[in-house]
Amino acid sequence: MASETSQPPMAWRLCGNQVKLWRQDAGVSREELGQEAGYGSETIRAMEQGRRRPTQRLLDIADEMCGARGKLRAASAYLQPESVPERIEAFLDAEARAIAQCHYQTLLIPGLLQTEEYARALLSAHCPPVDDRTVEERLSLRMSRQERLRKQDVLFSFVLYEAALHTGVGGPEVMNGQLSRLLDVGGLRNVSVQVLLTEHGRHGWLDGPFTLFETDERERYLYMEAPGMNGLFEERGHVGNFSQRFGMLRAQALNFEDSAAHIRKLAEEWRSTN
Repeated sequence: MASETSQPPMAWRLCGNQVKLWRQDAGVSREELGQEAGYGSETIRAMEQGRRRPTQRLLDIADEMCGARGKLRAASAYLQPESVPERIEAFLDAEARAIAQCHYQTLLIPGLLQTEEYARALLSAHCPPVDDRTVEERLSLRMSRQERLRKQDVLFSFVLYEAALHTGVGGPEVMNGQLSRLLDVGGLRNVSVQVLLTEHGRHGWLDGPFTLFETDERERYLYMEAPGMNGLFEERGHVGNFSQRFGMLRAQALNFEDSAAHIRKLAEEWRSTN
């Protein structure tokens, strides 16, 4: 699969195009619609092209001026925030079908291992800000994904760069609870959690996090994410290169027992600062 980049939701573009078609059919200019709705003509153009979310006011005014008899007003129900953004659907599908998952994180705890308090702190700090409803919907989705950890026929391997254990998301109390969570999950027989110490890591390991998936049909995928963009890849050579990278990460990281001891030590440090 090719990488995906962030773009306006399809619902915005479809709704905006309908406003444009109704407006043109009724012989109403952008300037006339904008004057009645209280927007400039360029703002109307942006909404019609789906670059901006069509507002309820625009839909109400356009519906009345163009004689749409409620058809444009009805579109508002499809413009509400989605609990699963379209750009991560491919990732969620690969995650759901995977029988083996390998996760590497540099600065944050992976979503599958996050406590509710840690995840809420991250989602609430999203930039640009999102409303409370969106935060709760995304939080619910993230927590529900963690049920897969209990499926003993799926293998999970996590390598955490040590910096992720020091990033104070939510404050000392939240971090203490989060590190305790790592110890609990790391005790499951199908889950391994390893720590890559900063003193042992190469600078190349700071390039960014990634996830590898393997399905029961032996399909292999690589997922990478950065601010404003993400991608799911299946090109064999590309996935193979990152599989080798993950193998090197595991080899340089502390073993399971030493990783647990290190996490336990840091949890105590967070507890003492609370």
